[in-house]
Amino acid sequence: MPDITWQLHADRDACIGSGSCVSRDPDVFDQDDAGFVRLHSPTVTAGHADAVRRAVTTCPSAALKLTDLAD
Repeated sequence: MPDITWQLHADRDACIGSGSCVSRDPDVFDQDDAGFVRLHSPTVTAGHADAVRRAVTTCPSAALKLTDLAD
């Protein structure tokens, strides 16, 4: 089982439905019928960490937050 190292939070009220997160990592992010972010899982493993960090930092509405579980 892969190590889970981060917790991902998505603020659907802040989401503008750009889809940039889905393009970064469709294994982690999805969009509902209205286009708003939906997470496949709130936990992020090391194998997805780089793509998820890029999605968080490039989200145009700052709707994504990543928390390090080691803290």
